[in-house]
Amino acid sequence: MNDRYTYRVTWSSEDGEHVGLCAEFPSLSWLAPTPEKALSGVMRLVREIVADMKETGEEPPEPLADKAYSGKFLVRLPPETHRALTRRLRLTPCSAARIAAFFTASPTKGSKRVKLCSKRRATSRAILS
Repeated sequence: MNDRYTYRVTWSSEDGEHVGLCAEFPSLSWLAPTPEKALSGVMRLVREIVADMKETGEEPPEPLADKAYSGKFLVRLPPETHRALTRRLRLTPCSAARIAAFFTASPTKGSKRVKLCSKRRATSRAILS
């Protein structure tokens, strides 16, 4: 099986062990004394679940890495927050989408840093304060 699911391992203070998780199967986890054992445990569990799903005719979830994304997302705000944001944006040359892109962009290898505003220099502090 070519496993392309998204895994992570974190520490559980409550359990006193490492916990292995899979983003595509949020209800599954695996506790183990070491990070390596937590990861291998949750990966084995996912393999078993996927095999069982296929046997019963269920469609396993698509790996996040294989999904196509449009680049659009909708943010719901309380009306008063939307009103306040719109008022502040009227004072800047930036759109709400540009500000969201600025704050969600991370300077990783191969990615471009997003400029907040192009017409005049505006900082996030000026927009959000």
